[in-house]
Amino acid sequence: MSDLASRPATRPSVRYVAKNMRLDLRLIADMIAPRSMVLDIGCGDGALLDYLISEKQADARGIEIDMEQATRAVAAGLPAIHGDADTDLAFYPENAFDYVVLSRTLQAVERPREVLAQMLRIGRHAIVSFPNFGHWQVRWKLLSTGRMPDTETWSRPWYETPNIHPCTILDFFALAEMDGYVVEEWLAVDEHGSKAPWRKSVRLANLFGEQALFMLRKR
Repeated sequence: MSDLASRPATRPSVRYVAKNMRLDLRLIADMIAPRSMVLDIGCGDGALLDYLISEKQADARGIEIDMEQATRAVAAGLPAIHGDADTDLAFYPENAFDYVVLSRTLQAVERPREVLAQMLRIGRHAIVSFPNFGHWQVRWKLLSTGRMPDTETWSRPWYETPNIHPCTILDFFALAEMDGYVVEEWLAVDEHGSKAPWRKSVRLANLFGEQALFMLRKR
């Protein structure tokens, strides 16, 4: 991992950042206790980092594989480095963080199972968000057209998408059970902020939830 040289920049206000964060990032921020140690994997331009540091007084830092995005985060004065979740998490010590966050990145890593294991080695809690490939629109478009679906959530054609391991909410529950993780909290939401009213029915959430959030810990 290589650190990026920081450059002074005007930081956006917390109110501006919170308003413009993706829905899943706002929900993730709600799950994180104040003054926590946080590692944000796939931190992008650092919107979540900025919010956690400014609003929750967290000791938060990020890792981002996209050099342009990582540079933007560093230019905004945020503690981010350029790195790869598939290889670089092994360099962090055990139990170094209270929360390790992976937002909309699990489906894009080469070894999602290993990444989850590393997250729960270096952190007490792992928070994961991902687009749900089991959503009814995805199923219908695949059934009706016979082609890979293109929806608001899955918004790139198959030959340009970084997603190599798409999964459903049911798939993720099965993986958590297989590897012995406790699901502390989970929810399914749509792209516009409505939480799924199927909280007690995993199968209905799997059908109608456009994206999912999970908080895990070891047994």
